[in-house]
Amino acid sequence: MTFDLVIKGGTVATASDTFAADVGVQNGIVTAIAKDLPDGAETIDASGKLVLPGAIESHCHIEQESSSGAMTSDDYLSGSVSALFGGNTTIIPFAAQQRGQSVHDVLALYRERAAKSVLDYSFHLIITDPTDTVLKEELPHAFAEGITSFKVFMTYDKMVVSDEMMLDILVTAREHGALTMTHAENNAMIKWMVKNLVAKGYKQAKYHAVSHPATAEVEAIHRGIRLANFVGAPLLIVHVSTDEGARLVSSARTDGHPIFGETCPQYLFLTKEDLDRPDPEGAKFICSPPLRDAKTQADLWRHLHAGNLQLWSSDHAPYRYGDSKLAAGPNPAFNQVANGMPGIEMRAPLLFSEGVLKGRLSLNRFVALTATNAAKIFGLHPRKGTIAVGSDADIAIWDPQETRTVTQAGMHDAMDYTPFEGMTITGWPVTVITRGRVAMSNGTLHAARGDGAFLKRDAFDWTGYSAALPPELTPETNFGAKLL
Repeated sequence: MTFDLVIKGGTVATASDTFAADVGVQNGIVTAIAKDLPDGAETIDASGKLVLPGAIESHCHIEQESSSGAMTSDDYLSGSVSALFGGNTTIIPFAAQQRGQSVHDVLALYRERAAKSVLDYSFHLIITDPTDTVLKEELPHAFAEGITSFKVFMTYDKMVVSDEMMLDILVTAREHGALTMTHAENNAMIKWMVKNLVAKGYKQAKYHAVSHPATAEVEAIHRGIRLANFVGAPLLIVHVSTDEGARLVSSARTDGHPIFGETCPQYLFLTKEDLDRPDPEGAKFICSPPLRDAKTQADLWRHLHAGNLQLWSSDHAPYRYGDSKLAAGPNPAFNQVANGMPGIEMRAPLLFSEGVLKGRLSLNRFVALTATNAAKIFGLHPRKGTIAVGSDADIAIWDPQETRTVTQAGMHDAMDYTPFEGMTITGWPVTVITRGRVAMSNGTLHAARGDGAFLKRDAFDWTGYSAALPPELTPETNFGAKLL
């Protein structure tokens, strides 16, 4: 057997196993995993290094307008390059519907934007205007095209959907094998807190953390799970930032419901004290849900270790400090600052350094959190998210001993700051391979604009979930009414 590429002498790790082996690639596909493979047309010596599945960044905002019209700083070229240097080989950003906009027009716009990507990509839709046409015609058409997940907001006035709308959306997703994602915070609580804080003159960045109380997240997570369970639909709670929120996800899963949870680096590496910096620097750290405290960090580490949260995503929302963050003036009130921070390049290195190397997570759990779980949840497995015969040769070779200090100058995004500036991180991806081609090695970009391809994703996999519908939705116990 001849190979286009052979990776020799490394330690291969998947979500389940770790072993010494060579990896052979033909036509962009893994075709052999064995010891002592012959050299290929190209051979990479991975001695002393880890050979891992390319990571999948499944929550990022790239070349996307916010509801207020602010555009993220990264387009699909800079955003995908930054992701690549962080060990990612697939990205799934959001294609955001603005109210009054058709899903068809949204996807046409984002397909045009994404053509610049150096990495394979798909989209999650953001649905803010779930009209009958959207629910009955446009979303089913998007699902047929392989866009099998979408996000709804339980907060933000220009994006929030009512509970009744959410039930309609969940039922549509259930009927077509799609997965609903939600930003879960109680809109009324937040608005009430913001109104009272600002009225009393509490406008500095640190009060953003106060304005989004943990209770607002917990209540919305509880409500979202209840709504999803009522109609028997899967639901992913994104960026969980509280212990109680993670416990609600875990409890629902224990009861057999297809409920998933995600958390992000900012909630394990930053705290609300970072918001309490001299004005206006605290604006750099405004995101929603907000940064919490050191105890919550420890709680979330525990939930990752226990498997209670299934995804580790960056929620990369890059708004430049020098313009977008301060668009309302040189010292804006916290509620005038664009929400979000960059992090797509640091997502996996942070988790490896502080999780794997410090004994908080196994290497296999790291692979699951950064690659395999996203591939399974979002209909890409086994093509993506693992190293197996027949899978795409999307591979990241990591040097587990390389130590760097994080600086914005070392990032590859279009930002003017990184919230992780000055942190010392050990373990970095030094070579990244996408579909059998070396896309990055030793700090040099080899991938080109447009190398990425759109990924048609499979329907949500219900295997292993068996929670029953409530009696009010079961014909045998509701006098024969067929509502689903």
